[in-house]
Amino acid sequence: MQRVSLPNLHTKRLLLRPITLDDVADVFEYAKDPQVGPNAGWKPHEDIEETFEFVRYAIKKRDYGQPGIYAIVHKEHNKVIGTIEVHTYRVFKGEIGFVLNPNYWNQGIITEASKALIIYAFEILCLKRLTYGYFPFNERSKAVCKKLGFKEEGYMRNKFMNYANEVLDEVVSSLTDDDYHNGYLDWVKDFKKDLFID
Repeated sequence: MQRVSLPNLHTKRLLLRPITLDDVADVFEYAKDPQVGPNAGWKPHEDIEETFEFVRYAIKKRDYGQPGIYAIVHKEHNKVIGTIEVHTYRVFKGEIGFVLNPNYWNQGIITEASKALIIYAFEILCLKRLTYGYFPFNERSKAVCKKLGFKEEGYMRNKFMNYANEVLDEVVSSLTDDDYHNGYLDWVKDFKKDLFID
């Protein structure tokens, strides 16, 4: 199976590059935090071995036709502070997903990483549709969704069962290639000035 392109993405503060096993310690630092996993539907990691298995799984996703998971590297601190990806990829569509170390919340990091990923999704993967789903209680994701310009489509009731077997609704928003290429996203032009892809 031919691998999907996953180039490095450089922004002002961040490097998005494929995750590796060398990132396990940095990922464990936030994956064990109870503020992180439950907002995405997974339980906090109990030990570093659990994180090792996650990273190994993340790397193998590329063997099954998925673009794969980016490590979000803070350039100044030379540290992996989160992950971001286009998951549930089906040639013409996919969904954005991300997590971030709480020590870096409220600094615009995820918005910056997501803008780079949206450009990747529409210009390199050539998607027709990119969705963004989050739980109704996740106010941070709701705020990021609005900043990025996703259009809310509605609630999907009983969409997701989390690690505690709780069934949760999900808010679904989307961007299409028409939105992207026809100027609906007013941030793209300026953001691309500081984006380097290799």
